Amino acid sequence: MLRHAIPPASFFTQVSNEILRHPRLSSDAVRLLTWQLSLPDGANEPLSKTAERAGIKKVAFIRAKRQLVGEGYLHEWRRQGEAGRCSTTQLVSSVPLSAEEALGVREGGRPTGGIPAAGEPTGRSVGRLPEDNNGENNFHPPFPAAERPVPPAPPVPPEPLVERGARALAAVSRSEGRLRLSAPDVARLAPLAGEWFQRGAPMADFREALTARLPRVVHHPAGLVRDRLLRKMPQAPTFAEQRASAPRVPSRVAGMQECRGDHVQPRLFRPVGDEALCRDCCRAAAGAGGPVPVPGAVVAALRGAVTVRAALRGGGTPAQAPV
Repeated sequence: MLRHAIPPASFFTQVSNEILRHPRLSSDAVRLLTWQLSLPDGANEPLSKTAERAGIKKVAFIRAKRQLVGEGYLHEWRRQGEAGRCSTTQLVSSVPLSAEEALGVREGGRPTGGIPAAGEPTGRSVGRLPEDNNGENNFHPPFPAAERPVPPAPPVPPEPLVERGARALAAVSRSEGRLRLSAPDVARLAPLAGEWFQRGAPMADFREALTARLPRVVHHPAGLVRDRLLRKMPQAPTFAEQRASAPRVPSRVAGMQECRGDHVQPRLFRPVGDEALCRDCCRAAAGAGGPVPVPGAVVAALRGAVTVRAALRGGGTPAQAPV
C-alpha cells in the first residue's frame, strides 16, 4: 500500500487516531464529530445543522448521534426557562467523558478524574459547547404552577431485581477485564440490568449480551454496557405468556365436601376420612348425648393399634377395636 500525503500548512484540524479508527463509530458519526471539532471557537452550530451541511440523512444522523452519546463524545442537557423557553445544550468532546466529567466541563471546570492536561485551562479545552440544538430558542407559553406537566419517571424494577442487576453487573465486570465498571457505574446501570431479569432473562443470556464480540480495547466500558443493555433488552412477556408461566395455585376448596348437618347455609369442611359431619356438628351431637359419628380414619387407627398390641403380646385374634 502506497500513500502520498502532504501536511497542510493552514486550515487544518488535529484529530486523534482513536477517533478516526474507532471500531464502534460509523463513518457518519466520525464525520459529525470531526466536523464539529474543526469549527472555530465561538461558532454556535448545532449537530443537526452539521448533519445537514454534511449531507447526512435523518435516520443516519439519529444513528450516528446515538453512537456518539454511547461512546461519551456527545452529551446533552434539556432545560426550560422561567418564561417557558426550552433549549438543549450540547457538549462535543474530542475525548470520551463520563456524565460527571461532562457536567464539570459545562460548568466551566475541568473534567473530574483522569490526568489533567498541562497548562492553564482555556475557553475550549475538550470540545465545543453550543447553546441550542437548532440555533434558536423554542418558545412555549409558560404553564401555571398547578398545571405544569410533570414528566413521568422511567419505570424502575422492584428493589430485589435492582440488587440482582447490580450483582450481575459486578460479576460480569470481575470476569471480563475490558468491562471494568466503577461502583457509581454499577449503581447507575443496575435498574437497566434489573429490567432484564424482570422480563425473565436468564443470567447466561445477560452475560452473553454484554461480553459477545467485544472489541480488543474498550475505551468507555460504562457507555458500551449501557448501549448493549438498551439495544439487546428482551421483549416484555405478553399477558398470555405470563399466565402460562405463572405457577398453578391449588383451589382453596379442593378436597372439601358439604356437611350433612343442620346449617342455615351450606358449610364446607375438609374431611380426614369418610366422616360426613363437620367438627361443630360432631361437638353438638356429643353435647346432646347422642351418638357421635367417628371418622373412618380414627376407626382404622384404633384397629391398627389393637392389632399391633396383640402381635407384640403374642396373643391370638385381636379383639374388635372400640368405636
